[in-house]
Amino acid sequence: MLHKWRQWRAERFDARHPFPQAEWQQACERLPLLAALGDEERQRLAQRTWRMLHRKRLTLPEGLDFDLADRLSLLAQAGLLTLGWNDADAEEVFAGVHEIVVLPEAFRCQVAEMDEAGVMHEYTDERVGETWHQGPVVLSLADVRDSGDWTGFNVIIHELSHKLDMDNSLDADGLPPLSSDIDGREWYQTFMAVWDDLQAHLERGEPTPIDDYAATHPAECFAVCCEHFFTAPDVLSDAYPTLYSLLHRYFRQDPLARFKAYRRA
Repeated sequence: MLHKWRQWRAERFDARHPFPQAEWQQACERLPLLAALGDEERQRLAQRTWRMLHRKRLTLPEGLDFDLADRLSLLAQAGLLTLGWNDADAEEVFAGVHEIVVLPEAFRCQVAEMDEAGVMHEYTDERVGETWHQGPVVLSLADVRDSGDWTGFNVIIHELSHKLDMDNSLDADGLPPLSSDIDGREWYQTFMAVWDDLQAHLERGEPTPIDDYAATHPAECFAVCCEHFFTAPDVLSDAYPTLYSLLHRYFRQDPLARFKAYRRA
């Protein structure tokens, strides 16, 4: 019964909101990340992106020229995270995403953190993205523009990864809800091995294999690893093959295969 209701709702949506094929093609042409998607994957992502555009509020700077192709481009990168999951799961994990706010540039916020000794520290931090459990996802326009290629950087994927992480808790802690085929101990041990390796590199004064922001907090480790999984899968796979394999199972996608196909094209 639930399946039939979802099918009816999808059909009603499609009838009321004809898909903008020309603008979708423009969006895809702007995103090298999507270049090697198969036809079925591309179609599924197109449908989910179009529905997300109608179900999530997108708040933009006043007067910004951000056309439909731009909006589809932004949300397609968010949808890429859930492309390997079924429609019901993909919709459920982003049920807490009500609004995406795009600001003209990086922004500053006041941060209060307690150190290991129990001392509270307050400081001003400049950020290109921010996520709250029941609040909006905030993104810097400049960094949205810089996302979409195979560079290892993607502010959209990074911040939406935090939303996945928060799906089972009020705060991001690096442990999102897991499917039955992934054991929580395996997840913890795999990420701890990456965390320890990053800390060791920093202690020795050596460059880290992935963005060293991953070494600041377990939640950031997860988000940065997600960024690399989708946008620099060769780097992540070479540095941490066990982690890549784990994320392959978690997301049920293989961006490394897509990246290799992209390079061959």
